[in-house]
Amino acid sequence: MNGGYAAAELRVSDAEREPVIERLQEAYAEGRLDEAEFDMRMHLAMTAKTRGDLAPVLQDLAPAPNLDAALKGTGPAPTGEDRMLAAVSHALGVPTLFVGPLVMMLLSGKRSEYVRRHAAEALNFQLTLLLITIVTFGLGSIVYAISWAVAAVAAVVGLTGQQFRYPWILRLVK
Repeated sequence: MNGGYAAAELRVSDAEREPVIERLQEAYAEGRLDEAEFDMRMHLAMTAKTRGDLAPVLQDLAPAPNLDAALKGTGPAPTGEDRMLAAVSHALGVPTLFVGPLVMMLLSGKRSEYVRRHAAEALNFQLTLLLITIVTFGLGSIVYAISWAVAAVAAVVGLTGQQFRYPWILRLVK
């Protein structure tokens, strides 16, 4: 729900600026932009307040990427390897608590945004469980039995190429 505002009037976040900045860097590396124009467009991208301010920054670059897709973070479909690594990120949380998802996020997350999102979600889930256990002086460890089933569901969803969000967790890592 956007409260009656046009999409161009919505405020833009840092996460929405990142794909635009990456595309500008690619265009500069391809020789499509000279240094002065690159600097100007980077400044415009970094200071854009709304999507309407951000859209013209990429407008004349060929091949023109779909700005809405870039702003939504939808990239290419995950590969089979990406889906497997996403599933492993969730499954590693069961025996290693938060260590396995953290390692997956740091190692494989650089290669694939899909794997990074799943590993961050698994990491946040395991950190939430750990905090519950600490705050309840160990009584929260009963929740770990349930967490195995939830992690298994998340792993299966990761294998299908879809996003998964654990309910009722603290999202400490983005």
